[in-house]
Amino acid sequence: MTGSAPTRRRGFRTQITELSDRWQRLLAQKTTTFYLILIPVTALTGFGLLMVLSASSVTSGDASVSSAFSVFLRQAIYAAFGLTLMGVVSFTPVKASFRLAYPVLIAAMILQVLPLTPLGVEINGNRNWIRVGPVQIQPAEFVKIALALFTARYMALMVRRPFTFKNMVGFLLFAGGTVGLVIAGQDLGTVMVLFLMLGTALVIGGLPKRWIFGLATAAAGIVAFFVLTSENRMTRVMAMLSGRGGDSGDPLGAHWQSDHGLYALASGGWLGVGLGASREKWSWLPEAHNDFIFAIIGEELGLLGAAAVIALFAVLGFGIYRLMVQSTSVFVQTASAAVFAWLIGQAAVNIAVVAGIAPVIGVPLPFVSYGGSSMLAALIAAGLLLSFARSEEGVADALRERRSRFWGSLSFLKRRS
Repeated sequence: MTGSAPTRRRGFRTQITELSDRWQRLLAQKTTTFYLILIPVTALTGFGLLMVLSASSVTSGDASVSSAFSVFLRQAIYAAFGLTLMGVVSFTPVKASFRLAYPVLIAAMILQVLPLTPLGVEINGNRNWIRVGPVQIQPAEFVKIALALFTARYMALMVRRPFTFKNMVGFLLFAGGTVGLVIAGQDLGTVMVLFLMLGTALVIGGLPKRWIFGLATAAAGIVAFFVLTSENRMTRVMAMLSGRGGDSGDPLGAHWQSDHGLYALASGGWLGVGLGASREKWSWLPEAHNDFIFAIIGEELGLLGAAAVIALFAVLGFGIYRLMVQSTSVFVQTASAAVFAWLIGQAAVNIAVVAGIAPVIGVPLPFVSYGGSSMLAALIAAGLLLSFARSEEGVADALRERRSRFWGSLSFLKRRS
């Protein structure tokens, strides 16, 4: 009996050591970064479809819509198309992405002009959509991809040049003009995400601190100006600062959406009320299947479900971080940093809004919220990251070997059957 406790302790330490060794071997594999990006992206996309179906089934089943599955089916089509594009883009060579950076930006700027024409559609005070027949597109989502590539190429070309105003004027004109077109549509939430992307990319790309400070000050001033000059935005900021408004004193007012988002999270508890059993989605919580879908996740699946979503974003963020650290290409590092700020930063902002610690801004939860443009753009960006990971030495060969083993195992099972 006296020797049993030390034996158990040694056994426990051995298990911990073995787990640590396995973890280190896993991280050392060439394909790890690739799968750290691929797995959470596909998991979030699939989970998002499930939650869009749950959150939209009530409002989709009203008299004006033919089916309770209409919103889900549209999102499923966009997801299928987006996953196909992700696969295609993942095989794009890095050199091709580098060469396409400027044409893609020009195309995105032209597309972003369209909401200001008769093709534009205004939603909730923002004129940032275009409608062509039954299809509605938000060009600003694709501007994010264009700015990520453009900034990455510009910073890669600046490696051997001094950061003078003469050398930076081209970048400032094109990047500033693109952001200005989004501002013209009054979509300040997307503008803030673009500023976050640009700031992160420029820091990783090696822009000197004096430039970073100046551009950050200018961006903060622009955001402050558009907040202070808008009664609607100031109302949302004050609603966040003043806390809960109370339904009786604030019927459908500034506090309504934030309050019901918190009600949904609070009522979910540890394990939730059950998938599909949300009460807030019954027209109590606006944008339940869109910007506030995280609240429905917390209500139906509880803290456990909400934590799982956050964990998937954390894994994705870790994968992008590994990609930046392992790459020696300034272009890859800068573009990856921009996409990191977009996907992970926007997810953090969305969750902060639902949790009541940020004002209602109106940005979707990447891969999860309803929205075709958001889904397509995010999956294309994921494909870009996968192409960067595939370009690392030995990764493409290792992936081909894994595919061969996989198909070989399937053929073996088929022969046995």
